[in-house]
Amino acid sequence: MVTKEQIQAFLEPLLEDGKYFTVDIQFKPVRGSQKVLIMLDSDEGITIQECADVSRQLGQDMEAAEVLDTAYTLEVSSPGLDQPLRLLRQFRKNIGRNLKVTLNSGESLTGTLLEAKENSIVLQLPTPKKKLKVPLDEASLRPELNLDAIAKAIVQVSFK
Repeated sequence: MVTKEQIQAFLEPLLEDGKYFTVDIQFKPVRGSQKVLIMLDSDEGITIQECADVSRQLGQDMEAAEVLDTAYTLEVSSPGLDQPLRLLRQFRKNIGRNLKVTLNSGESLTGTLLEAKENSIVLQLPTPKKKLKVPLDEASLRPELNLDAIAKAIVQVSFK
């Protein structure tokens, strides 16, 4: 059985010295065969053609090394907009965009990503529309969230 680490070792030379990065590698059983799904990204985004080029070369390298002993389908793609952010590099790429963040506690926050630090992110939450009885502390509208406390963070698409 091939591992994520083995696939990553084949991917490494194709990532163009860090231009691309691996977001996730998944194995899914499909009717008597296996699907190997690899999600790649870059700081500028990744095109379909770039995914196809990596897929073609990766497939050739894996076939030559006879890594998988069963039938498989190889799919290389970028993570879709509906995919949660997983890596610090993805958070950094999305600074200035709106995120919906679900914490491990179940609490949900939506705001603009201001910073992505080594172990945390800072969001700018919207000012409440209702007039509050107690003056609002501006610092409370800029929570710093530890990455370990985040269950899921999804970029919110705006069509404005």
